[in-house]
Amino acid sequence: MTSGEAENIHTSVLADEILDLAVAAMPTLVIDATLGMGGHTERLLEKFRDARVIGIDHDREAIEHAKRRLAQFGERVAVVKSNFESIAEIAKEHAKDGVDLIIADLGVSSLQFDSGERGFSFRFDADLDMRMDPESGGPTAADMLNELREEEIANIIYEFGEERKSRKIARWIVEKREAGTPIEKTGDLAALVQRAVGRGKKDAIHPATRTFQALRIAVNDELGVLERFLNDAIGVLKQNGILAVISFHSLEDRVVKQTFQKQSGRCFCPPRIPQCVCGAEKRVQILTKKPIIPGEDEMRANPRSRSAKLRAAKRLLPLK
Repeated sequence: MTSGEAENIHTSVLADEILDLAVAAMPTLVIDATLGMGGHTERLLEKFRDARVIGIDHDREAIEHAKRRLAQFGERVAVVKSNFESIAEIAKEHAKDGVDLIIADLGVSSLQFDSGERGFSFRFDADLDMRMDPESGGPTAADMLNELREEEIANIIYEFGEERKSRKIARWIVEKREAGTPIEKTGDLAALVQRAVGRGKKDAIHPATRTFQALRIAVNDELGVLERFLNDAIGVLKQNGILAVISFHSLEDRVVKQTFQKQSGRCFCPPRIPQCVCGAEKRVQILTKKPIIPGEDEMRANPRSRSAKLRAAKRLLPLK
């Protein structure tokens, strides 16, 4: 895929809404925690002429595309190859006095979905990899399916994919590997799930969608990484700095919502406990009582935006 092709297929979601939120921070230093191909960063640098952006991404291919796209901004952009889970360490090195704005777009990029060899999509018959960072050395989705116990596979598919037929899918996966034909390709997994789940004429999404989502989340520990990132990101914001996060499915949105609520002082302890032990502290003001979602025009122009939800919070305390 060429640089031009990659940029044409990638459209940044809720970009105007991110800019509207950013105005309140009038940022001079921004961290784009999920740089991707640089769409949000490009818009921010165009609007805020005095701003600098530190872009974080763990995908080397995406970084190369972003660098070409953002070359026009010269030293106003610095790119760090890392997982956004490391934002505290990155800020310590590149933003010791704090950050005005942090943005994170949690969606898998078009580059990843449309790159057949990465194994994110069942539209291509490829190895079941699904690692956001192929250089990480961590287990692939195929490794998980061929090494975990049936119960563990079922729990992953149910918890992270909310798939009601998770046990049947897991049982069939284990039966195939015990018969000497383990699931190693996206096409094989998609076909197995479709047979296990079934597909009605009115079903809008492929029956394997939830299973593929679940495996991707598990392979990359996405929810655990997200929660750690949110807490650390709030910790590196300046007073009145803003954290804006775009999520794409209910599990992510729940983590963002609950983390913001806890950081705004809401206690999540059971009601009968006499003293708070969950660590709730009023560190932020939630700026989005309800999540911001794309308008009809954006959803028509970019169908991948239809499930996006944007939440934002402002840090209240001075930076320590």
